[in-house]
Amino acid sequence: MEDVAERAGVSRSLVSLVLRDSPKVSRDKREAVLRAVTELNYRTNSAARSLAERRSRAVGVLLNDLHQPWFADMLGGLTPPLHARGQRLLLGDGQLNRLTDEALTATFLEMGIDGLVLAGTMPQSPNITKMAGEVPTVVVGSRDMDAPCVDTVANDDTAGGALATRHLIELGHTRIAHISAPTGAVGTLRQQAYENEMRAHGLGAHIAVEPADLTEETGYRAALRLLSRTEPPTAIFAANDLSCMGALAAAAELGIAVPDRLSLVGYDNSHLAKLRTICLTSVDGAAVEVGRQAAEALLARIEEPARPATTRLITPALQVRGSTAPPPSGRG
Repeated sequence: MEDVAERAGVSRSLVSLVLRDSPKVSRDKREAVLRAVTELNYRTNSAARSLAERRSRAVGVLLNDLHQPWFADMLGGLTPPLHARGQRLLLGDGQLNRLTDEALTATFLEMGIDGLVLAGTMPQSPNITKMAGEVPTVVVGSRDMDAPCVDTVANDDTAGGALATRHLIELGHTRIAHISAPTGAVGTLRQQAYENEMRAHGLGAHIAVEPADLTEETGYRAALRLLSRTEPPTAIFAANDLSCMGALAAAAELGIAVPDRLSLVGYDNSHLAKLRTICLTSVDGAAVEVGRQAAEALLARIEEPARPATTRLITPALQVRGSTAPPPSGRG
């Protein structure tokens, strides 16, 4: 930094201001410093800066499952606000973390991260609970953690489940089945919304739920079980788009045309649902907006760690595409 200051003809403190992108530096001085930085091939020592500022300027993001497309959309909203505030993202795979005895959470703590994002349903392990108690934390897309200083930003899963089920009922379907998600608040809320909507329309006797784990494979097997029944459903609402892809594959294998004989609704409105060859009706959980608001909540939590916990629920919307239609008996 002293070499840069000497080359630019400024003080070392002014170099520091430029490198921190301070607005207090004139344009001429800034250009002189940046020119010197380029000429000298200067690189900031992040470790030294962290020690001096007592902040790592890094946020740990623990994703429940890297294979789920919802997380990519959520990161699209989470990343820009954090980068704009000088925060780098360190990504960790929650499934790998559990396999390695939660070594990733220990690494996050050792690196002195400024904040933590827990994305998706996470097991309430002692290590994760401990880390959330020590580091400003926001839970994204889940409702499973109840801690006094942990914020939650999620989709309103109850409203989303009701939207999907009501859409199929309004099309005229009565035999509507649900492919559920694993244990966790998100899956429970979506299933409860489906069952409540069915009962509210006098269709309680037609409630049919098959478990899956949010993957294409288990969605496929759940749909095979449903479609092999004596009275198979004419519509299926799946807990996410990937399991709905599995249901689509099962229907194709059995020679059941979608949407002529079977309507399908997914959840997440991921890039898979938007593909023209699939054209899946899906509940849009506003993943990008969830990520953006999670970044805002985390930045506020970093600045004020002891403030009371908050919960933000983002209202979903239904994106109707080509995978839903009235049941065969309901067409003219």
